[in-house]
Amino acid sequence: MNFRETEISGAWVIGLDRREDERGYFARIWCHDELQVRGLDPALSQVNTALSLRSGTLRGMHFQAAPHAEVKIARCIRGAAFDVVLDLRPASSTFRRWFGLTLTPESGEMLYVPEGCAHGYLTLADNTELLYFTSKPYAAHAAKGVRHDDPAFGVRWPDAIRVLSDADRSWPDFNFS
Repeated sequence: MNFRETEISGAWVIGLDRREDERGYFARIWCHDELQVRGLDPALSQVNTALSLRSGTLRGMHFQAAPHAEVKIARCIRGAAFDVVLDLRPASSTFRRWFGLTLTPESGEMLYVPEGCAHGYLTLADNTELLYFTSKPYAAHAAKGVRHDDPAFGVRWPDAIRVLSDADRSWPDFNFS
């Protein structure tokens, strides 16, 4: 695994360290020790998957409120997605800033989303599937979100949003208090 810091404090792009031969390649996509040595949360509670049938599907911007705040590591295993981390931590030097990158199976890159940050993505291809590693189990009562188009953040999505759930459409304006 190789690690590249993003502009968001505590958020990382994790790449594959591929060992290739005539069969293809082998690579580690999660390692407790490699995360821990960098000061990242290595806890693994759940592995989830999400399939979006249509290009232009937006999922997000989601997070879990404390004490259920979670780390997410997201990887695209089919299709393509523009993946975004949004810093909602008032004490952070990057509060209200966002970082996005395109994830594809070919790149193998993953996005490490720290606690206190929202996460979401826009599919760039039909039948896009993401895999999520989370540090805490899902807690429905702690599930929160902010709107993908909240002017407080100014996330620039690279394509039209064609599919959006009622829940994601109805998140309130972000409360800064």
